[in-house]
Amino acid sequence: MGYEKELEVALDAVAQASKLCQAVQQRLVAGSTLQKGDKSPVTVADFGAQAIVSHLLHQAFPSIPLVGEEDADALREAGNQTLRDNVLAGVQSVRPELGLNATLDAIDRGTYEGGKSGRHWTLDPIDGTKGFLRLDQYAVALALIEDGEVVLGVLGCPNMPPQSGTQKGALFSAVRGQGANQHGLIDRSATPIHVDDVTDASMAKFCESVETAHTSHSHSARIGARLGITEPPYRIDSQCKYAAVARGDASIYLRLPTKPGYVEKIWDHAAGWAVVTEAGGRVTDVSGADLDFGLGRRLESNKGVIVTNGRFHDEVLRAVQAEL
Repeated sequence: MGYEKELEVALDAVAQASKLCQAVQQRLVAGSTLQKGDKSPVTVADFGAQAIVSHLLHQAFPSIPLVGEEDADALREAGNQTLRDNVLAGVQSVRPELGLNATLDAIDRGTYEGGKSGRHWTLDPIDGTKGFLRLDQYAVALALIEDGEVVLGVLGCPNMPPQSGTQKGALFSAVRGQGANQHGLIDRSATPIHVDDVTDASMAKFCESVETAHTSHSHSARIGARLGITEPPYRIDSQCKYAAVARGDASIYLRLPTKPGYVEKIWDHAAGWAVVTEAGGRVTDVSGADLDFGLGRRLESNKGVIVTNGRFHDEVLRAVQAEL
């Protein structure tokens, strides 16, 4: 299966959502954010991006359900009218034909539970919301899962520094068995990307989350010392870390457990997994097991995530296990 149409639609959906996110990030205003029960922030752009992507996917593939991060329950509450109005304004700046009910319905299509059979999309409308709020790095992350296997991934990284040229931001895409590519947000022409060719772990550069809620910086520092790495870590928000490894900006990405019992969500890793693995890298959890995207909305059988260029993955794995 070539996935030509799926890739075309996914790239367009992520690019349009990225455009919305850029506009919202430039004019963050009071009333544009709320908190979930776990205190994590949700912005106009989180809701708006999910509405845009969900709407375009449903138009093109009405029979494929969506596992999304957000739902519209909070937007329907009477006390959140300002947020609701801001979400609608953001959506209509990109898709003026969408009214309020259509926007809310599009957001709510993301309630599918996933699983091992059939096809479904999974979306993180803004991965790295705290980075987004700092006017820093974030990603729009979309993947297609087929019978429990990720077959396509697209990352939109609107603030990602370019490797060449002057256009800020990039799209990254991967299709199973077809390699990984980088695209401009405006110019969608594909440029193949590959992980770096570093073979000595001590010479590697590793990246980790800016937020300590996502990974332990102290653990990462000690693992780096075990590997003989002397360079300071490259800290960057969101699944942009997967993109950084995929195009050779870094060799290692560690997302180490910080809370007992915490289980990763599929939308936090599916698109990045596709891009890195198709670029020649390797992804496992901290036990060395492959990530299992067929168990619903969460990576129930995995703990933590280790991403490398694939050339010294087992060495990194041993260092992580020794530290944890």
